[in-house]
Amino acid sequence: MKSYPRYIISCLKASLLLLFFISINSFGQSKKLWMLEGENAYAKKDYASAAYYYAKVLDDTTILETFVLPYEAQMVNLRIKNLIKVPELKLKNPFKKDSASVANSSDTTKKPKADFKPMNSIDYVYYKLGHSYFLNSDYNHAAKIFKVCVERNSYPDARFYHALSLMSVKKHKEALDEFEAFVTSNPDNDSLKKVAQKKEASCYFALDSMTNVRRAVKVKMMDTLIFNKGTSNFAPMYYLSPNKIIFTSARRNGVVNDPEKQDSKYLCDLYYSECLDSIWQRPVNFGRPVNSALHEGAGYVTPDDVMLFTRWSDANREETFIYMAKMTDGKFFEAFKLNQNVNVAGYKSMQPFVNFDGTRLFFSSNRPGGLGGFDIWCSVIDENGFIGPAKNLGAPINTPGDEVSPFFHAVSSTLYFSSNGLPGMGGLDVFKSYFNSDDSVYTFPKNMGGPVNSSKDDAYFIMERTQQRGFFASDRKDCENGHCYNIYEFVNEPIHFDISGYVFDAQTNDPIEGALVTIRDVHGEDEPFFVISDDKGYYFSELKPDKEYFMKAQKNKYFADAASVATKGKSETTHFEQDFFLNKIPDSEIEIEGIEYDFDKATLRPKSKENLDKIVDLLNLNDNLSIMINSHTDSRGSDDYNLRLSQARAQSCVDYLISKGIKKDRLIAKGWGETDPLIKQDAIDQMVPKSEEFEAAHQKNRRTAFKVVGETDINIINKTK
Repeated sequence: MKSYPRYIISCLKASLLLLFFISINSFGQSKKLWMLEGENAYAKKDYASAAYYYAKVLDDTTILETFVLPYEAQMVNLRIKNLIKVPELKLKNPFKKDSASVANSSDTTKKPKADFKPMNSIDYVYYKLGHSYFLNSDYNHAAKIFKVCVERNSYPDARFYHALSLMSVKKHKEALDEFEAFVTSNPDNDSLKKVAQKKEASCYFALDSMTNVRRAVKVKMMDTLIFNKGTSNFAPMYYLSPNKIIFTSARRNGVVNDPEKQDSKYLCDLYYSECLDSIWQRPVNFGRPVNSALHEGAGYVTPDDVMLFTRWSDANREETFIYMAKMTDGKFFEAFKLNQNVNVAGYKSMQPFVNFDGTRLFFSSNRPGGLGGFDIWCSVIDENGFIGPAKNLGAPINTPGDEVSPFFHAVSSTLYFSSNGLPGMGGLDVFKSYFNSDDSVYTFPKNMGGPVNSSKDDAYFIMERTQQRGFFASDRKDCENGHCYNIYEFVNEPIHFDISGYVFDAQTNDPIEGALVTIRDVHGEDEPFFVISDDKGYYFSELKPDKEYFMKAQKNKYFADAASVATKGKSETTHFEQDFFLNKIPDSEIEIEGIEYDFDKATLRPKSKENLDKIVDLLNLNDNLSIMINSHTDSRGSDDYNLRLSQARAQSCVDYLISKGIKKDRLIAKGWGETDPLIKQDAIDQMVPKSEEFEAAHQKNRRTAFKVVGETDINIINKTK
């Protein structure tokens, strides 16, 4: 093997090392140039180029670890698309020329180079790359890069943008989790936190739209001869019947004071039309004194022939008031303005609606005390017709935006209204919220979606009791003046409700064939009906709307299992699922824990009655069973005494069950005294007298239990009711 002199080898090593450092230095300078190119492109909003250069900087993270930014960076917020705030870089120091930049660039006079201080450059470049992708609408790449930022725990706002990117690629579940994580982290950026909270709601809406079975809805604009004639038509409302409609319209031949100075084409009046033989008749103007030379609209007529409506004037657009006009024999008395409980000077109160039983007045107002903009308010109407002080419905109905045109559907106990402050499709959208009368709480509003809602304003939604059809107003159709409402009709696909599930053995999870599933209307308006599970334990049944059902599954030799389901308040087709798990009836007795008596007596203590109430529930559910109540004593005391005492105690339990409605022939009282101990006397004799173990053994023997001793065939007992 040929050998070289040591000095030659040393020279070769030195040359290689020099080349390595030169290449490293050259590569580092390239990184700096790519960084500057990326910054320049980002500043010019050329986000595609910026992403390209930032990505090149990230090609070699080993070099980047030692690379620092060419200037000190400070984050500031700029509004993008009027909603989302994204970070931008602001240079603190003047740009300076740099010899390295000059040597490696053909346009050195425009290359920024400033004083700098070390910072985590990898995190910074990832963050800017993510924004470059996002602002270039490349959301898939943006989501991947912001995910890296989140994992590196670099910039607190990165999680928000990660969520926003996920939402943009329709990964709403993942986006929702990220938004929630961002909100709950208590970020310093309050603006982004508020936006994140709104975006959470949008994610819920999107998920709901994708997962729920929605009815097919057909929407059509009403004709231009009856309803949609003139410059604007809106606020349809039932006039005591689904076949009679009040609506607001600005059209010729309306009510004016001076035809020379006023054009009714631009003044709103109240009209009504009736549907006879499926044909809507020529609309009738209510005339004076309801209509006047001012604007009138959004009317509602109560069963007591009282009309509530809105009146406003072009001369003072800051005020709008609700008026009332009483009617007798088809003629109205002079209308009068409602008092300060509803109308507040200097503000707008409008769009009145009275619920079905006439006890609540809903309306929209921007009066003081709201959450912002127009809110939905409610006043109690007493038995004399007096309208009490208005109360703001609050969240979640009202928002800092506008909530208008309330309509309460009595059958489904659902409030419909329009809002631009909740996640929607654009402008005012129609929402619905179920009202739980038990605790007086409204559920979170749900967007009605398309085709009822559009990217424009959609409001004044009403629906008949059967929920099959209804009306609303929308400005979705372009018009000459750019913003005018028309009245639309919608027809729903019929609502269907059904329930299905399986009946299982609770211990083995095996399906139970031939189980009887009873479905009973809790209000007793309908007869109960029955379903038998098949060989796979499966059952299915249709349900009626606006009902609350009690359900139970039974099978001989098993204890029954119960559940409940309600179609009341449901305004969409719903497929309920309910499984049942049945426990086998044991051959042995079952202890009733917590049964206590007074000393040397058979008197039940209050705690005992509470525990016996559970047996009442068991027997009511299992109405085919008969039981024996067994009472036991310990071995202390004479045999005869213990037998008498235990029999009396067992009878006390039976008497209590009978007092709770359990039939006497289903109950047997049996006192066993000390004849059937759980712990034998021989074992007790081996224990230390009066020790904890000794007393616990006697306590275990002093027990009350029950045993199933009779069972009627479930198919007979239920079908005879």
